[in-house]
This record gives sequence, structure tokens and C-alpha cells, in this order.
Amino acid sequence: MLLDESPATLIHHTIGNFNIHPDKVAIGRINDSLSTLQKARDLRIRESENALKKLSRNLQTLATQHEETVSSYNNTDHASQIVELDTRKFRVAKAASDLEIEGERLEQELDSLKGRLQQLDLQGVEGDDTMRAKGEMEDPILLKLKVYRSLGIDADHDVSGAYNKATIRNAHEGNVHVVNIDTKFSRFFYANYFWQTL
Repeated sequence: MLLDESPATLIHHTIGNFNIHPDKVAIGRINDSLSTLQKARDLRIRESENALKKLSRNLQTLATQHEETVSSYNNTDHASQIVELDTRKFRVAKAASDLEIEGERLEQELDSLKGRLQQLDLQGVEGDDTMRAKGEMEDPILLKLKVYRSLGIDADHDVSGAYNKATIRNAHEGNVHVVNIDTKFSRFFYANYFWQTL
């Protein structure tokens, strides 16, 4: 026999010298970790399967809607709608262009009328010097009325246009006289009366 002791004794002493408790604890922890990982993996697989089923249902719904839309689509109606919309767009664009042109024309006309109004305001009620001179040359009655007015006499006419009343203002005395003009008295009489009143 090669060994001094029996193999059984040697094996028994060898087993007694081994400390396998820490290894058992480590193996237990590893088994627990593997079990936890397996549970987590199974949970994620179930969640992924549920999400996949939900996406499959959504895909089926969208595919059905797409088929219905494609089947209800009419190419002729679509083309006619596009033509109609293009026609409307053209009409609106033309109307907008016409309105813009009309607006510019009215703006120019307004500027012209404003300039004319400013000229008339500067000329006054009786017009500029040329028109006043022309009016006085053409209308002797107007010239007479201007002379009377400069003296403080305002002549009033009736509905027929005949001058039948005169208002005489005396600026020095502050008096106002109203004279009814009657055809039975002469012009010389009224002239003398006017001068005396003034």
C-alpha cells in the first residue's frame, strides 16, 4: 500500500478541512438573483407582448380605415373640386385686383378734389380776382349791390327776385333802419333818404 493511512481516513480528514458554508451562501445568492432576473424578464416579455398586441390592433384598425378611405375616394370628384376651387381663386384674385385699381383711381380723384377744395377755400365765396372782375363786368346788379353793401345798405329781394326792402346800417350812430321800397316813389326819393340816413 502506498499511503500510510487508509483512503477513507484521508477523505474524511479532507472533507473536514473544507469550509463550504460561504460557497453555499454565495450559491444561494446567485440562485436568488437568477430567480429575480427570470421574473423581471418574464414581466418585460409579458409587457412587450401586450404592447405588441395593442399595436397590432391599432394597425388593423388603421388598415381598415385606410381601405375604406381608398374605396370611397373618387378621382373624378376630386378633380372637379380642384377645378372649381381654382376658378373661385381666379375670380377672387381678379376682384381684388379690380378693387385695388378702383381704390387707386378714387384716391387720385380724392386728392384732386382736395386740391380743388383748397383752391376754392383760398378764393373765397366770390372766387378769385379774375372771376370777381368777370362777374362784376357781366352783372351790373351785382356791382350796384357791392356799392350799396360797402355803404352799409343791404338790399333784400322777394320770391319773385324783385328788390323790395333795404336795411341801412349807420356805423357811427349804431342805428339800423329797414325801408320798404315802393314803386310809387322815385329812385331819387330813395337815394336822398338813404344819404340822409347814412
